[in-house]
Amino acid sequence: MLEAVGLSSREITVYQALMTRPGADAARLAADCGMTETQTAGVLLRLVQDGLAVRHGRPPRYEAAAPDVALGELIGRQEERLSAAKTEMHRLTQLFRDAGATQDDGAAIEVVSGGAAVALRISRLYDAAQRQVRCFDRPPYPQRPGGPAAQVRRRDELSYRTVYSREALAWPGRFQDDVLPGASSGEQARVRANLPVKLVLADEALAVLPIAADGGESAFVIRSCALLQALSALFEHEWSHAVPLVAGPRRSPDQTDQPDERTRALLSLLAAGLTDEALSRALGWSARTTQRRISALLQELGVTTRFQAGAAARDRGWL
Repeated sequence: MLEAVGLSSREITVYQALMTRPGADAARLAADCGMTETQTAGVLLRLVQDGLAVRHGRPPRYEAAAPDVALGELIGRQEERLSAAKTEMHRLTQLFRDAGATQDDGAAIEVVSGGAAVALRISRLYDAAQRQVRCFDRPPYPQRPGGPAAQVRRRDELSYRTVYSREALAWPGRFQDDVLPGASSGEQARVRANLPVKLVLADEALAVLPIAADGGESAFVIRSCALLQALSALFEHEWSHAVPLVAGPRRSPDQTDQPDERTRALLSLLAAGLTDEALSRALGWSARTTQRRISALLQELGVTTRFQAGAAARDRGWL
């Protein structure tokens, strides 16, 4: 889950190990984490530079910094960068609005009105893509989710990447009917707590961006221009700080204890940071059923907290 603040899997592993072994040296941590001492020393150096660990003594020993302080600083830095990207996007959007959008096919920005017209442009965007399609997906949805973008036939030669907001996963029926099947068929899916806009991008050539914050039935169709570059950069920023949504477990030949589909869905949403209420809506469960199944999962993994459950599930190859 800490990938969302830019930490690698090795950094997360060593940071967690430091919490249980304060004052350990690189050799001790390497043995605990299944890494070489050289690898561990490199990870420790990065943790110290990021303020997640403190080094003292000779030979050097390490202490974990308090998560609420250290991780809070990392989150703050990322929020500053994201805020700057959002500000630039809004500035460029206003610039084009002031200049006056036209419906000339040769214009950089075209305004399309009406649900059917917007759906047609999204379909054409998918057809025009040569390398990749990237999306921001968040509610509200004027129509039922799983609309035009979801219904387009996927092409094997294209890369599909979508960042979902937590609200999107919690939308009734959305996770099981649309998100999981898409991820299982090859879409790379990640999750952010919130997203600034809805967006569909084809390569670096074309984008569809709803005009209204609530989605609405009007959209900008944006061709290659400075605004498209800003939107592409915004997507990559959000993608790099989003949490991967796991469609299936990491299997190895000697593993037989794999979770069932229900447990896999629960683990995916827990890793994405959904609240119990959002979990219930996403999976169609009552609050009592959600609590019971979370408790059963913790018991099966032999842990007492959800953070420990994430680590244990990853160790088993379930995430």
